[in-house]
Amino acid sequence: MIRVSDAPINAAEALSDFEQSVGDAGAIVSFTGQVRPRSAAGSVSALFLQAYSPMTERGIEAALQQAKQRWPLSDVHICHRTGEMSPGDTIVFVATASKHRRAAFEAADFLMDYLKTEAVFWKKEIADGGEAWIEPRQDDYQDAARWQAKEAG
Repeated sequence: MIRVSDAPINAAEALSDFEQSVGDAGAIVSFTGQVRPRSAAGSVSALFLQAYSPMTERGIEAALQQAKQRWPLSDVHICHRTGEMSPGDTIVFVATASKHRRAAFEAADFLMDYLKTEAVFWKKEIADGGEAWIEPRQDDYQDAARWQAKEAG
């Protein structure tokens, strides 16, 4: 399941629903990303995310299919928020399920690296220091590059 929406994400509810939907999984891994209260520009008052539908969802679906080809997954849920959010609000929820933990961990990590570096989102941070469009950090790209290195090896 993939959902990109301006509706708030309740990570606890999303995880509970996911756990109920997964039958034969021995491992469930989830990640919840939240709006940080501080950044290099000072106290953050809001974060604004835009997506380019349906291109954003198609890219996420392609990454999900890659994950399913690489790891034996029982199920995957990806929820990504758009619109204006406040510090502490959930931006993203990713859950993966597999018979074994390593596959679930790696697939969740792979999907988050995709969402951070390749997914078609525009992010604007509103902080004490003003408004700024946010780009992925160099560390984010280095994290994502690990998957190409593993694929080639």
